[in-house]
Amino acid sequence: MALITSTEMFAKALNSDYAVGAFNVNNMEIIQGIVEAAQQENAPLILQVSAGARKYAKPAYLTKLVEAAIIDTGVDICLHLDHGEDFDICKKCVDDGFTSVMIDGSKHPFEENIKMTKEVVEYAHAHGVVVEAELGKLAGIEDAVNVDARDATFTVPEEAAEFVAKTGVDSLAVAIGTSHGAYKFKGEPRLDFDRLKEIRKLIPETPLVLHGASTVLPEFVALCNQYGGDIPGAQGVPEEMIREAAKYGVCKVNIDTDLRLAMTAEIRKFLTENPAEFDPRKYLGPARDAIRDMVAHKIRNVLGASNKR
Repeated sequence: MALITSTEMFAKALNSDYAVGAFNVNNMEIIQGIVEAAQQENAPLILQVSAGARKYAKPAYLTKLVEAAIIDTGVDICLHLDHGEDFDICKKCVDDGFTSVMIDGSKHPFEENIKMTKEVVEYAHAHGVVVEAELGKLAGIEDAVNVDARDATFTVPEEAAEFVAKTGVDSLAVAIGTSHGAYKFKGEPRLDFDRLKEIRKLIPETPLVLHGASTVLPEFVALCNQYGGDIPGAQGVPEEMIREAAKYGVCKVNIDTDLRLAMTAEIRKFLTENPAEFDPRKYLGPARDAIRDMVAHKIRNVLGASNKR
């Protein structure tokens, strides 16, 4: 019953056919829904905090809410910084008690990315914290991450091997066709599994990470639109593709958009059907339940991580 690193989680998942869910958190109800699902499914769990979440909820509130979730449920949790943009924010999160941080130097030239990552690795490892980095650029928008599709680049397998060797990073986020946000594909969904297999072949002991991996569940998109939303044509990564990626070294799958859609759909539905209601508990409660049920589905049917804690 503690904050833990992802080291043991990834060691178990690396040569298996399941992945650990890494879910972005912004407030109490989101945290409660996710952790209750992990407790129900007896699954390993990573909760991650983006720059936008830090700004919205403030770090002290989020860390204490995660600590409260551990006390309440007895679930061990890895608390992770998502998309840290520089050394300073990574250091701040290490000092604040995070057990994992991501340094995202993917927008910088290769050698500069190596330098940034190595600096974070040295500081984090000295404090018992693990580090994720990114090589290649995912398209899409999510909080502070905003990459035009024209600027997206896939991860080069040989560069991935060099990057890991030179930085000592613990896990690596790779770009194989996923993207941030609710509009991941304009046509037929496709991930470059041949590229993923080659990366895995060159760095077989390095846990790989898939960002932008929400499936954008159609039922929540439909519910949002039914009750006043305007998100036509939203499309995510098909569930079977996530399951396939877990066979080739992907140990961590990031999920944010699906949480937002589940929560927003239930809130829209409740407020539309109960226009006289103004008690936040009345609409945040169903939203929390929707998150719990959606995350349990992800753990059980997409990530295959039930009973893997």
